[in-house]
Amino acid sequence: MSAAKLSPGLYIVSTPIGAARDITLRALDILAVADIIAAEDTRNTRKLMDIHGVALGGRKLISYHDHNGHERRPYLLEALEAGKSVALVSDAGTPLLADPGYHLAQYVRDAGHKVATAPGASALLAALCVAGQPTDKFFFAGFAPHKTKARFDYFNSLHDVPSTLVFYESPKRLAKSLADMVRAYGGVRAATVCRELTKKFEEARPGTLQELADHYAQADTPKGEVVIVLGPPVKREVTQDDIDQALLTVLKDFKVKDAARLVSEQIGISRNQAYERALELKKDG
Repeated sequence: MSAAKLSPGLYIVSTPIGAARDITLRALDILAVADIIAAEDTRNTRKLMDIHGVALGGRKLISYHDHNGHERRPYLLEALEAGKSVALVSDAGTPLLADPGYHLAQYVRDAGHKVATAPGASALLAALCVAGQPTDKFFFAGFAPHKTKARFDYFNSLHDVPSTLVFYESPKRLAKSLADMVRAYGGVRAATVCRELTKKFEEARPGTLQELADHYAQADTPKGEVVIVLGPPVKREVTQDDIDQALLTVLKDFKVKDAARLVSEQIGISRNQAYERALELKKDG
C-alpha cells in the first residue's frame, strides 16, 4: 500500500500512547502517502514519523487542534474537494476520543466526503485491559470539568450508570478528582488508577475509592497521563457503619440536607433515614 495513492477522504489514524512500536502497519502506510497530515502537534508527529522512517517529502504537515480547528476545516475540505487525502493524528492514541477531531469528521461527512479509520492504540482500551474491572459494559466519561463544583456535579450525574466508568485525568488533578468521587459514589466501590500505560514505568494501582483517595492525597503528584477505571455499583447489604462513614465523608463539605440527599443516592437508603442520622452525627460533633 505504501506505493499506492490513497483515495480522497479523511483518515483517522491512531498513534502510540507510549511505546512507539505500537503503531500499526496500516497507520504507517497512510502516513507515508497521505497528501496532507493534520496533527495535534506537528513536532510530535514528525518525531514519530522519523522513528519509523516515514519521509514527509514535499507533502504538507499542518497543525490541527481545538483552538485552530475552525480556521483549518475550510482548507482541509477544499483539499478533499480537489481529490486529496488527509490523515488526522493526535499526540497519542485515537483521535476523537477526548482529542481534537470530532468536528472535523462531522464537517467532512456532512460535505459528502469519505471518513475512514486506521484503528490502533487507545488509552481507554489499554486501561480496561489492565485495570481488572468488568469490561462487559463500560461508559467512557472522558475528562471531568476542572472546577470543583462542576467536577463533583459531573461525577454525581453518573452515579446510577450500571457499568464500569472510565475517566481521563491529569496528574495534577488526580487527588482532587478521587476525593470528589468518594463524595459522589461513596468509598467502597472498586477502582484502579492507571498511568504511564505501555511505557517502562506502567502502573495499575487497584483499591477501593477511599483507599486510592487516601493514597494520592499523601503521595507526590504522579507522572504521566492518568486513566481512572471505576467498577460498577455493587449491590450488597448496607450496614450502619457504611451509612455513618458515607455521611461523615460528605458532611465535611455539605450541609445536613444536602449530605442526606447524596448519601441516600449513594447507598440506596431513604432520604429521611439519612437525614435523621446526619443530624445525630452533626450533633455528636
